[in-house]
Amino acid sequence: MSANGYMLRCVLCAGMIFGLPFFNFSTAQDSVLRVEIPNGPMVEMVYVEGGTFTMGSNDAKGVANHYESTRPEHEVAVGAFYIGRYEVTQALWTAVMGENPSFFRGSTQLPVENISWTQAQEFCMLLSQLTGKRFRLPTEAEWEFAARAGSDFAFAGCNRNGLDSCAWYCVNSESRTHPVGSRASNALGLYDMSGNVAEWCADWMGPYTEVRQSDPHGPQTGDSRIVRGGHYYSTSSSCAVFDRGWYVPTGKTEYYGLRLVMEVENGD
Repeated sequence: MSANGYMLRCVLCAGMIFGLPFFNFSTAQDSVLRVEIPNGPMVEMVYVEGGTFTMGSNDAKGVANHYESTRPEHEVAVGAFYIGRYEVTQALWTAVMGENPSFFRGSTQLPVENISWTQAQEFCMLLSQLTGKRFRLPTEAEWEFAARAGSDFAFAGCNRNGLDSCAWYCVNSESRTHPVGSRASNALGLYDMSGNVAEWCADWMGPYTEVRQSDPHGPQTGDSRIVRGGHYYSTSSSCAVFDRGWYVPTGKTEYYGLRLVMEVENGD
C-alpha cells in the first residue's frame, strides 16, 4: 500500500478478516528484559524464541488497494529476538534524541511520530550506544511473526468480538494517537501492534515469492521502506497483521512511528 493509501480519510471500515493459518510458535512468556536509559524511561523488551510461520495472505479480503502485495503466502523461519512491549514513546525518543518531533502532544506516553525511517535508524544507533545493547528496527518477517503471536486472528491482540478491543483505528481513535498500552495486548504481551501508529521496519519494499526463507531481510535495494500495523486513521483492513505499507525512507508523517527490536546476546 502506498503512503497515499495510508493517508486516505476513513469513510467506511471493512469487516473483520479471518482464516489465518496456525504456525509453530514458542516464547518464554515471562522473559521480559528491562533496559535502563540514562535520564530516561525504562525500556521493556519481550523475548521471542522464534519459529516458523506462514507469512502473507492469499485471501486478504477487504484489502482491495494492495491485495497483490500480501501474496503469495510463504513459509518463513525467524530466530530469537527481543521486541518492544510498546511502541517507542515521546518520552523515550526525547531522552535519546533531545527533542520531540511529534505532531500530537499532551502526554509523554503517546507514541512518537512524524519521524522518517532515516531518523528511526539514528535513534536505534544512539540508543545502542547509550545502553551497550544492539537495538534496531524489526525485519518485516520478525514484525509479522511477533504480531501474529500464534493466533489465527487477523488483528494483533483481538478476538472475534471486534477490533476496538486491541487497536486505535478510524472508528474509535477520534483522529489522533493515544497513550501506548491502552488497548488489549496480543498473546505475547505486545501492545498496539494494530493501530495507533504504523511502525517502520528495516526492509526495502519488494514482492513476495513462494520460496521458503530463513530470517529474510528483504531486497538489497529499493525506493521505499516497509511500514506495518496500520494507524489511528486506518480502516480495519489496514490493521491486519499481514497487511503491508511502504513509504520513502526520508518521508515523515504523523501516521508513522517505530517499535524496537533488540538482538539476543550471550547472557540475556
